[in-house]
Amino acid sequence: MAWFSALCDDDYEFLGVPDEALRSSWPHCRNIVLTADRYGYDNVLLPSGYNLGIDNTAFAAAVAPATEQIKLLLAIRMGELVAPQVVRQVASLQQIAGGRLAVNIISSDVPGQKLESQPRYRRSTELMYVIRELLDGRPVDFHGDFVDLEVDPPRIVDEISGCPAFYFGGLSPAARECAARGADVFLMWPDVPEAVAGVKADMDKRAAAFGRSLKYGWRSHVIVRETEDEARAAARRLLSRLDVEQGAAIRARSLDSKSTGVSRQAELREGADEEGYVSRHLWTGVGRARSGAGAAIVGDPDQVRDTILELAAVGMGAFILSGYPHAAECDLFARHVLPEIDHAKLEVATTPVVV
Repeated sequence: MAWFSALCDDDYEFLGVPDEALRSSWPHCRNIVLTADRYGYDNVLLPSGYNLGIDNTAFAAAVAPATEQIKLLLAIRMGELVAPQVVRQVASLQQIAGGRLAVNIISSDVPGQKLESQPRYRRSTELMYVIRELLDGRPVDFHGDFVDLEVDPPRIVDEISGCPAFYFGGLSPAARECAARGADVFLMWPDVPEAVAGVKADMDKRAAAFGRSLKYGWRSHVIVRETEDEARAAARRLLSRLDVEQGAAIRARSLDSKSTGVSRQAELREGADEEGYVSRHLWTGVGRARSGAGAAIVGDPDQVRDTILELAAVGMGAFILSGYPHAAECDLFARHVLPEIDHAKLEVATTPVVV
């Protein structure tokens, strides 16, 4: 069970209404991570965006010594760094964090440049292979379309226990191929259980074709209150000051605004009822003011717990959740739901998959 630190200026009391106190900053994001650590969450996602918020690698290095048990899921944008630099940074952070680091692979563009989807994911596949080889202590002699490299691992990899788990998400055929070849945990954005099960079945087949297996995770928002009526009222309040044009501008400025996954989130919104619910406890209103994961699990503690367990039953083993404001919802979920989640029913993916 993981939480989210709003490093990319994604924290609000009212969606789409900037709040200076909730902007991405060292004090604010540090408080979110320390809150999640204190409540016993397993992991926390540290997202990355070139234009938005503070740098997550620098943040991870600073916050790791201040935490006690929580793992740090560091997003790394494949288009922004060269492989040997990534390896040195990850190995150093792994040492600083005492082995509590995992990596969220983002198949990004180079800032200021644009690469079509298929070659962009091929580049990520090459980079993931090289990074894994070096972090596992093996020299690399690789000559691909995007990576041309002969190099030995840096000395610091001798002081860590191998490559951390790679989390990865994406719905396009090119993204799925990339994940099947190089990821450990395939992350999905919110969807109805039957669609989630269908994607998992497809990814199982793709990974098996390479002699591999994957674990699976779910990334969404959550709104939990003592009663379902209170939770739904909180959802309505969250959107109560959203300007439609401002919401569209927020979605458009994201670097993934035209991806297959974002398109699927839009389809869910279009198929929802007048309040934005695509099912009783899956609310798509969040997607009106952000790109990426655009839905929330909404309900009372038992309903939220049961929704998570329903998703676990179709193969989701890791849950990366968030809410607005992030620190406040982190507290609510921890008090009302987290103690009720039986970890024996989840496969929380914190170590690399053996392949």
